Amino acid sequence: MKRVGEVVRTAQGLAIARCPEGSEPEIGTVVIDEGLSEVGRVVDVFGPVSRPYVAVTPDDRASLPKLLGGKLYAR
Repeated sequence: MKRVGEVVRTAQGLAIARCPEGSEPEIGTVVIDEGLSEVGRVVDVFGPVSRPYVAVTPDDRASLPKLLGGKLYAR
């Protein structure tokens, strides 16, 4: 399991996570939370190359406010 990052904000129905250096996932990667529940998929990678952000579109089951501050991982 590879760490995607920590959710730093929500915007326009997406969870925005800051990636650790050198660990940005591919677009389309399935994302899970610390409880191993599927959260959604990566739809965009943006920002500085050294520590980019990823935008995750949540599944129907995922609650955006509950994701805020949580760590996400790539399946």
